[in-house]
Amino acid sequence: NDMYMSCDSAHYYEKTRIVKAYSNIHIQKGDTLHLYGEYLFYNSDNELAEVVGNVLLIDRETKLYTDHIYYDMANEVANYNTGGRIISDDNVLTSIIGIYWAETEIFNFKDSVKLVNPDYTMYSDTLVYNSDKEIAYFFGPSEIFGDSLYAKCEEGWYDTKNKVSLLKTNAMIDNEKQVISGDSLYYDDEAGYGYAFYNVTINDRNRDMIIKGNQAWHHREPEEFMVTDSAQFIQTSEDDYLYLHADSLWSLTTSGPKGDTQLLRAWYGVRIFSNDLQGKCDSLTYSATDSIVRLYDSPVLWSDQNQLMADSIRLYIENDVIDRMELYGSAFVIEKVDTTRFNQIRGSLLTGYFRENAIYRIQVKGNAENIYYAVDEGKLVGVNQGTCASMDIYMKDGKISDIYMFQDPDGSLDPPLHKSSLERRYNTFRWLDNIRPRDRFDIFRKTME
Repeated sequence: NDMYMSCDSAHYYEKTRIVKAYSNIHIQKGDTLHLYGEYLFYNSDNELAEVVGNVLLIDRETKLYTDHIYYDMANEVANYNTGGRIISDDNVLTSIIGIYWAETEIFNFKDSVKLVNPDYTMYSDTLVYNSDKEIAYFFGPSEIFGDSLYAKCEEGWYDTKNKVSLLKTNAMIDNEKQVISGDSLYYDDEAGYGYAFYNVTINDRNRDMIIKGNQAWHHREPEEFMVTDSAQFIQTSEDDYLYLHADSLWSLTTSGPKGDTQLLRAWYGVRIFSNDLQGKCDSLTYSATDSIVRLYDSPVLWSDQNQLMADSIRLYIENDVIDRMELYGSAFVIEKVDTTRFNQIRGSLLTGYFRENAIYRIQVKGNAENIYYAVDEGKLVGVNQGTCASMDIYMKDGKISDIYMFQDPDGSLDPPLHKSSLERRYNTFRWLDNIRPRDRFDIFRKTME
C-alpha cells in the first residue's frame, strides 16, 4: 500500500501477519510521510503500527517527537498519550495526549498543552492545530503570554501566520495600557485593529477610567476606541466615581512633544451621575489638552439643591476635580425652596466656582436677573426680585446665602404673598427634577422633559 520499511532486524509472523522490527526503523509512505523509531509492532491486517523509542514522525514541514506512538496506516492517523512535541514552521507544541490526521494536517492536543511562537506562548487544556493553515483552535481555560500582552479565554482560535485571533467566553486581553474583556474579542495584530461584543469592559490604567458597552472597536495607532450599545464611561478618583452613559462613546489618544493627549466624545442621550454632580445633555466632549468638558444641546446640571441650564456648558477640570463651570446663552440657575417656590438666577453668561466638589460662588454677567425668597429662621419673610448688569451669588451648604448686584441694580422686596408662586417664575422656567439621575444605574433611564 505504497508503504516501505527498513530496519536493522525484523520478524514476520506469517500466520498472524504481524511484523516486529528492531533498531533504526524507517517507515515511508508516499513522498511526504516518514516515521522513525527503535521498535515496531505492525499488524498487516488492520494496518496498525506501534513505534517505540526516539520516535520521529515527519509529514511535509511538520515534525512530531515522542517516545511511543500508534499509527493507523490506512487512515493516516497518529496518536500518542505519553507526551509529545510538534514543530511546524515557527510553532512548537507540546502536550501529554495528541492525535494527528496526516491527510488534513490537523493535530488535536489535550492535557498540559503548550504552544510556543516567537511572539507569544500559549497554554491550554485542549488545542486543535491546522499545520497547513497554521491556525490553532483552543478549548477550555487558555492563556496567552506575549512581550507586552496577556490574554485568556475558554474558547477561541489564533491564526499564527496572519496574527489574527478570536477569544470567546470570559475573554480578556491585557496590553499593559488597557485591560479589555468581553464575551468575544477579535484582534488583528498586523492591522492593529480589534472589536469586542457583549459585556465589554475597557479598563485604562493610565487614566483611571473604565469604558463599558456591548459593542466596541479599537485601533492601536493612533489609540482609538468606539463603544456603543449600553455604553458607559466611568472616571475613578480617590473621593468619588463619575458615571456617564450615552448611545455612543469615542476616545482618541494621540502622542505629541508634551506626551499623550486624549479626546473623548459622547453623543445622544448623555446622562451623568456622581455623588456631587449630576447632568444630562445630547452630546459631550472632553479634551485633555485644555482639560475642559463641553456639554451641548440643552444641557442640565444638578448640584445639591441647584439646577443649572444653558445653551451650552463648560466644566474646567484641575487636578481631576471641577474647578469652575461656565454657562453660555440663556444661563439659568434654579434652587428649590419648597414644593412650589424656587429661587431663580439667569443671565447671558454664568460662572460657577467649586470648592470641595460643591458650588460656593456664582457670577452672572450680562442681563442678570434674580428672584430670591428671603427666609429668616425657617420663616419666609419676603421675595427679592431684581435686575442688573452683573451679579455675585454666594452659597452655603448648597443653598444661596448672599446676593450682590452691580451696575444699575433695580429691584424690590415684596411681601411673600404679594404674588402667587407661579407668577414668581420666569418665562424660561423649567424644573426638571424628574429627569435627574438618582444613582449610577439611573443613567440608563430614558427620560422625557
